[in-house]
Amino acid sequence: MSKIGRKPVIVPDGVEIKIDGDVVKVKGEKGELERKLHPGVKVEQKDNMLVISLGESTDKRLWGLERSLLNNLVIGVSKGFEKKLEVNGVGYRAAVAGKKVNLELGYSHSIEMDIPEGVEVEVKKNLITVRGINKQIVGQFAANLRSLRPPEPYKGKGIKYVDEHIIRKEGKKAAATEGAE
Repeated sequence: MSKIGRKPVIVPDGVEIKIDGDVVKVKGEKGELERKLHPGVKVEQKDNMLVISLGESTDKRLWGLERSLLNNLVIGVSKGFEKKLEVNGVGYRAAVAGKKVNLELGYSHSIEMDIPEGVEVEVKKNLITVRGINKQIVGQFAANLRSLRPPEPYKGKGIKYVDEHIIRKEGKKAAATEGAE
């Protein structure tokens, strides 16, 4: 039995769910998302809950996966998702211009990244906030931004998640003056 798959998805007020065969459509105040379910997974709506069940020959690992993905749809259309990144380094800057993020990360050129559809990016000083209703797109875009200049362990320069802890390394030490008598 899947511990995650057993738990029903609680649907908050203001979220409307429509189940059409193997497609689940979720509509809320932030937007609308849909997901095509795996053929062996069944979803039923009971009161303000979604109950996920499996067919006989379906892999039980899909049970928890589908439940988590449906829960992410419900959270996305009601609250939304957010990732915060921090830019550290002398001369490192980020700015939003229309549908692009401009980054100066110590290279000889500035980097422009297109903002995906359904994602909002906000920059304040050295903090980049990525928001949206689709958890996968928000997380992937934040990871793509971070991958442009991952934090290095000596000075901590680069782009890191706000809640990420970088293990710092000690640099080279000056050679001790041995036998300099």
